[in-house]
Amino acid sequence: MANTLKDLAERYRITDGKKFHLKKCDPADTGKFKSKAQAQEMLADGVDRLAGLQEKLYAQDNWSLLLIFQAMDAAGKDSTIKHVMSGVNPQGCEVTSFKAPTSDELDHGYLWRCHKQMPERGRIGIFNRSYYEEVLVVRVHPEILAKQKLPARLVTKNIWRERFEDIAALERYACRNGTVIRKFFLNVSPQEQKKRFLARLDEPEKNWKFAAADLAEREHWTDYMNAYEETIRHTATDHAPWFVVPADHKWFTRLVVASVVVDTLKSLNLEFPKVDAVHRKELAAARARLLRAK
Repeated sequence: MANTLKDLAERYRITDGKKFHLKKCDPADTGKFKSKAQAQEMLADGVDRLAGLQEKLYAQDNWSLLLIFQAMDAAGKDSTIKHVMSGVNPQGCEVTSFKAPTSDELDHGYLWRCHKQMPERGRIGIFNRSYYEEVLVVRVHPEILAKQKLPARLVTKNIWRERFEDIAALERYACRNGTVIRKFFLNVSPQEQKKRFLARLDEPEKNWKFAAADLAEREHWTDYMNAYEETIRHTATDHAPWFVVPADHKWFTRLVVASVVVDTLKSLNLEFPKVDAVHRKELAAARARLLRAK
């Protein structure tokens, strides 16, 4: 099963975006899996493996792992995070959701608010949306860029290329300092998004999930797909790859993400810290003291 997890992770990995074409990625793909039940059994195994690996990551306290999730509305980011990380110790994991920037955040560079939320050593950090919004939603809606207080002379035709360079530099810096980065684009089709939006409208328990702005963003679908494609082309690297994950079937999306996380942590050769001779003597003394105690 371990080989299957690794194969599944590799299937959707993008490390060199030069020839990447989003149209070639099928949102409804389920690989070799023919049933939800088959995938759920494998997901349960992956969640168990993840729990054990996360414990070693926390104990070793050398590496950290950053998982970035980007997607169109209703692609399943929240539910994927919930299911994949269900077995992880909350002490060693933190989810940060990035909304519209505050006035304080707008008085700093656009990477600032994300950079200060990078995970500590030994921990898993999850970004539900991220600095990639600055080359996605801001690119689709240039009026947002106009509100970012940038000096006029810096807003040139090269701004998106410059932002790709800045993001790549930040990720390279983080990786060189022990933060492993994995980036997920949950690739949902417009047809499946429509189906999920209707469910949010028709099912009372899902009404709270719907916002009128979601429909407005849907009208920019082509612009967003073009922005995602160019973003992945410019920021997919060996050390911080993108995974373009089919998202029309949530059960498969969760399995792919779990496979990537497990495969990534396994690649770090994590181990519990070894106890040296001095510490072993201290442990033996402590044990003897406890046995003597009433």
